[in-house]
Amino acid sequence: MIFDWVPESTRNAGLGALMKGAGKVTRYIPIPQPTLMVGAGSSARMGEVIAGFGHKRILIVTDSMIAKLGLLKGLTDALSAGGADFVVFDEITPDAPIPLIERGLAAYQNSDCDAIVAFGGGSSMDAAKAIAIASANPKPLRSLAGYLKGLHAPAPIYAVPTTAGTGSEVTVAAVISDPEHRDKVVIVDPRLVPKMAALDPALMTGLPPHITAATGIDALTHAVEAFVGNWKTPYSDGMALAAVGLIFDNLRTCYSQGTDVAAREKMALASTYAGLAFTRANVGYVHAIAHQFGGRYHTPHGLANAIMLPHVLRFSAPAITDKLAALAVRAKLGDASESEDDLAEKFMAGVDALNRDLGIPLRLAALREEDIPDLARAACAEAATGYPVPRYMSQDQCEALIAQVLPTEADAASAAPAATKKVAKKAVKKGAPAKKSSTATA
Repeated sequence: MIFDWVPESTRNAGLGALMKGAGKVTRYIPIPQPTLMVGAGSSARMGEVIAGFGHKRILIVTDSMIAKLGLLKGLTDALSAGGADFVVFDEITPDAPIPLIERGLAAYQNSDCDAIVAFGGGSSMDAAKAIAIASANPKPLRSLAGYLKGLHAPAPIYAVPTTAGTGSEVTVAAVISDPEHRDKVVIVDPRLVPKMAALDPALMTGLPPHITAATGIDALTHAVEAFVGNWKTPYSDGMALAAVGLIFDNLRTCYSQGTDVAAREKMALASTYAGLAFTRANVGYVHAIAHQFGGRYHTPHGLANAIMLPHVLRFSAPAITDKLAALAVRAKLGDASESEDDLAEKFMAGVDALNRDLGIPLRLAALREEDIPDLARAACAEAATGYPVPRYMSQDQCEALIAQVLPTEADAASAAPAATKKVAKKAVKKGAPAKKSSTATA
């Protein structure tokens, strides 16, 4: 990287001063906030409101599973009852790629739509935002990457998140994948913030535990990176601390007792608060690295964040001891009377324990050692040019940090018997005798 030849102290000071200066400007950029509807059934209530806005036709952007499970019914029944016309585009996949966004754009244009409802997880909301901005600015999607690249305002967007993690219902960004370049495209525009969002915990009670876990730590990552970064404001701090408190109080309950509507609602609020925090204060190295994992291996974003958060916190700790201490107190992991060093250690240990309790893996199974230099180079470039991180990494430091999540031979060995059992089980179901595998008996 271009900064590698500069001593670390000088590099940190220079980049830190540059980003702090940028933060003094960005804090005055007006960022709209959506009208929020909260509580079970709020998606239907939002449908009633949208139906009265007089849209010509609404495109509902979602995925096939949500459509099959009937989760759209409350919203669509309300739209129909209010006389609103709509069409459903339910092809969204994780890390929605550019060709898929282009199909969604064609559906929007061919159906003569003039508004969009994003219904689903982060991929559905990001896809909806990308379709909205592309519909008003006919240019290649990759050329919309960056800040304020669309001349014309996007179509109106409304959001119904079905996971508590991304906070996309209140953010200015859309993140989509570019399979040709094997990376992520980030489109940033304050006009991408939805006009209205429904936080309906009844839609989240059926989420599998592993998705609850990954998306919940995604929300925690948003809050923590916003709180420890150099663009923090009193407002973003308040939102971040509120989110951290709610997550430590409720995420384990949502993971083990998924039908607890009260806990689900609090996690939905935590996700939104964290989204409001990082929309103003931005993120850091956890996201910079996670974006590379997503672009290269299609790792779910929340999972990538969850795996990397403990490592980035430990790297950053010397520069953010006081902030980690404040987070520990809000998470009820320690008392304000304790030393900052002890509290900071308690917070990092608390994140480790939370990940462990939620079944978050310690390593990224898809990671390949030969990819690490390129992954680190891209992550360092992303952080250095866009994120107000509290401590900057060199190429070597980033490579070493990523290497900590490389799968081991023990990981591969433990995975092999499980895979063999699945093959044997399928054979038994087909009436064939299950044969012993040399891998399984080794």
